[in-house]
Amino acid sequence: MSASPSPQDELNRIIESARRLGVEIDEEEAIQWLTAMAAVQSDEVTVDTKHGIYGHKISLLDFSPQDLAHFRQVGQIVEISDQPGVVETALALSGSAAQSKIQTYPGDCDFFERVNIKAPTKEDACRILAQTLRQKILGTASGETYRFIEAKFGSFPFDGMREGKPVKKGAPISWGLAEVQAGVIHLQDADGKAITLSWDEMAQDPGWTKLDWVVAFPPRKQLANASNNLDVTWEAPDGKIVPLDGQLDPYFQEVYLEADSIPLFTKLAKHVAADAMEDYLTQLEGEVKKYVTKSPNYGKAAKRMYNIFRLKGFYSEAAYLRELFDEPATILYQISALVRTVDEASASGSEINENTIIEQLDELILGAIDALEGAQEKEIVRRLLRLRTLIKDTSQRREQQVTDAQAELMREVNAFFLDRLNAVPTIRAYIAELQQ
Repeated sequence: MSASPSPQDELNRIIESARRLGVEIDEEEAIQWLTAMAAVQSDEVTVDTKHGIYGHKISLLDFSPQDLAHFRQVGQIVEISDQPGVVETALALSGSAAQSKIQTYPGDCDFFERVNIKAPTKEDACRILAQTLRQKILGTASGETYRFIEAKFGSFPFDGMREGKPVKKGAPISWGLAEVQAGVIHLQDADGKAITLSWDEMAQDPGWTKLDWVVAFPPRKQLANASNNLDVTWEAPDGKIVPLDGQLDPYFQEVYLEADSIPLFTKLAKHVAADAMEDYLTQLEGEVKKYVTKSPNYGKAAKRMYNIFRLKGFYSEAAYLRELFDEPATILYQISALVRTVDEASASGSEINENTIIEQLDELILGAIDALEGAQEKEIVRRLLRLRTLIKDTSQRREQQVTDAQAELMREVNAFFLDRLNAVPTIRAYIAELQQ
């Protein structure tokens, strides 16, 4: 792809492609967005003083403060709290939650949090992190409006088997609640020898750190998977900043929720690598390649292509993708994610009210009816109704119903996005290049 010589001409071409597929584009709004994007500097950070938020200006252009109070409420469940003089944090929205102005039907409620730990040594910082995370998980294990699902913490030190499934050296370790409570996981090495790994032992090389919950909002009749992806750093006594996973993440996709955290953000931003943008785009393109080749998911590919295009300056293509995310059929992407969320919310031991779960399923059924027609509507609604009758059934039968419903929905999502991505020649060529 090459940058467009004439934004208006390129926009006209894309509008024509969109109209052929019935995708409506507000030309005036698109021009306003294109103009704003063209004026943004690549590393520009801005503050919205009215709402007390800040972030990369491109991200703020896509964020609607309408649900800010709601996101802050969820943030209280997932956030790591400050510990004066020891732990300082900056919580942000990321993913589709940070693009709420254009993604009418987000799949999850994703957070990102910078966690800076001041300690005499790196080992001390890792120990503090382990204690802090465990306390957080145990303190939010289960409640009327939330249920902890899993943590990603530490990496497997060898190839082996865990509960009958292979694990690879260096892959992140998933911890369920019972394992966090016990502080250990059990597995076998390549020779079949039983090995026990402890939470504290894995803390010394925490790697990718992420926490997941199911969260319920009874007034909205909604459930969501709420995740918090942590970027943890150690601040040495001399002020040196060391990322505990080996890399300080860039800030091109987050909307930070509290202006009070600006000093921490500013301090850490100074240590982001000069080529962070390039590395970030390379990572995104690797993910797009995966989702258009060996693990087809054109919905996820479209979301990542949007970030690539807007950061690389292919604004007309990005403007087209903005409109796709607002199409009624994209609710199928949200339904697919929420089918699994409903399953997790109703699992054994959950304290989330059953009526909230049933109401969410009813909303999914109505959404499918609105978005589909004919045989597709009949099949997906049938699967969702079947799942509704199995809410209290914790057997393998329900697990199969969840898997089948998600597969059916993803087939529809893939067909929708693939058809519309291929409608724009430059996007079609971009995908074809990655597939080669």
